[in-house]
Amino acid sequence: MTQVTERGTPLSAAPRAGVRRRSPAAAACVVGGAVAAGLGLGFLAVLVIVLWISSPYPDSGPGGALHLAAGLWLLAHGTELVRYDTLSGVPAPVGMTPLLLVVLPVLLMRRAARLGSVAEEDDEEVLPAGAVFSAVLCGYLAVGALATVYAAGGPLSADPISAAWHIPLVAVLAAATGVWGARGRPLGPLPSWLPGGVRKAVVRPRYALALRAGAGGALVLLGGGALVVGASLAWHGAEVQSSFLSLTGVWSGRFAVLLLALTLIPNAMVWGAAYALGPGFALGADATATPLGFPGAPGLPRFPLLEALPAEGPGTPLTWAVVAVPVVAGLAVGWFAVRRAREVSYGETALTAALGAVVCGLAMTGLAAASAGPLGSRRLSEFGPVWWAIGVAAFAWTAVLAVPVAVAVHAWRTRPAIGPDALEGDEAVAVDDGWHDSGVREIRWAAMRKAAGALIPDIAVPSVPVPPAVPAVPADQEAPVSVPGVRARRAVTVVAGLDLDPGLLVGVAEVAEAVSVPLAPPVVGARVLARRKPPPE
Repeated sequence: MTQVTERGTPLSAAPRAGVRRRSPAAAACVVGGAVAAGLGLGFLAVLVIVLWISSPYPDSGPGGALHLAAGLWLLAHGTELVRYDTLSGVPAPVGMTPLLLVVLPVLLMRRAARLGSVAEEDDEEVLPAGAVFSAVLCGYLAVGALATVYAAGGPLSADPISAAWHIPLVAVLAAATGVWGARGRPLGPLPSWLPGGVRKAVVRPRYALALRAGAGGALVLLGGGALVVGASLAWHGAEVQSSFLSLTGVWSGRFAVLLLALTLIPNAMVWGAAYALGPGFALGADATATPLGFPGAPGLPRFPLLEALPAEGPGTPLTWAVVAVPVVAGLAVGWFAVRRAREVSYGETALTAALGAVVCGLAMTGLAAASAGPLGSRRLSEFGPVWWAIGVAAFAWTAVLAVPVAVAVHAWRTRPAIGPDALEGDEAVAVDDGWHDSGVREIRWAAMRKAAGALIPDIAVPSVPVPPAVPAVPADQEAPVSVPGVRARRAVTVVAGLDLDPGLLVGVAEVAEAVSVPLAPPVVGARVLARRKPPPE
């Protein structure tokens, strides 16, 4: 017995208080982040493999196609790629990110964070928001590091320094929005490490209105940029078609060019907004397209979207007309910056409009920085709008127009109401007689009762109140037999209403003053019972 107790299988000891067990929910969140990154890589890999198979002249094997897919996935996060096999031998950076391609990793990462924050079953563990955010981020960044190392052996290798901060930036923003959306989009409380004055100032309605106004102005600018690009593409339709057909003669190549043009449409919208704001966008080291003129860029490659550039030479009234886009954006910011409360002062309204202009400028600054980047070396090293110039121009346009518009709209909404008190003399009497006349009021009330039907009891006004006759019980009719414990039902006579003709109401006021009558006719057979208290329990 002693040997059994000494050499037997020891029992599992109870977990110590200081040792934390691994949570299966945290492991699931890590796997979810890795799966989100893998799905993005897999989607691009399948697309590149299909184009490689359908290409009649592939220049590499399936390994090169997979390396290219990894490079495109890194480019979707904003990572700058480097192409070494150039004709000049000088490495050519590729840093302009197709903004539509960014939607893929953002949606996948956001979905992974939302799924990690929601329990599928009632007894399943739900991690705190910070734990879900950290776990999903770890899984995603692990796959991102492996993709960076794998893409180094392909035609487009990633810059390690650029990948080290672009991938975490996109992953952090997407995961934060996913966790925030899964928690019901709470707006507070703010972290305790912030100063008390900052926490009190942020919760004011002014900042929410400024955020809404700035977002509205940025959307108007983007919509105007899309309109400018679309109109220019339609104007140069023949050149765009010729460029599309001359790039390649096979359907797989044309399909690839079409996909690339579609992913660059959001970039073109930002460039159109930059062109309308005034600073324009750079098309190389020595060429900038603005409404005032375009000197031309002879070193540009042939591409359908680039064929929509304005003609070389000074600006024309047609190019100057794009100034209407920032004007409308400024009006939108001023309109959305106005509160409907009457106690808001004009200074508060003007400050809200100015903050909305700041938000619009910051939004356009970020979009301009994300849509620009190098496409090569030398002349193609600068491509796209200058981010700081676009931000300053967007703030200036919207601030100059939004502040006076917001003050004017606030004055119009808070103007004193025009009523009987604001009129004088016969006008006030006429207004009062037209609406408050007793006869008109009685006609309106009669029409409402007629439309309601039997829902409203009729009120009769007889000239002389006559008590109704009580029907006598015949002698040959036997009285009802009373049963102990059962209360006999009494007959209730319902008096039918009169015709609700508005003409009958003429002279009601005079009759009401002459004769005081009950408001409702008596009901025959009604019995009023006293309210009894419930018996004590």
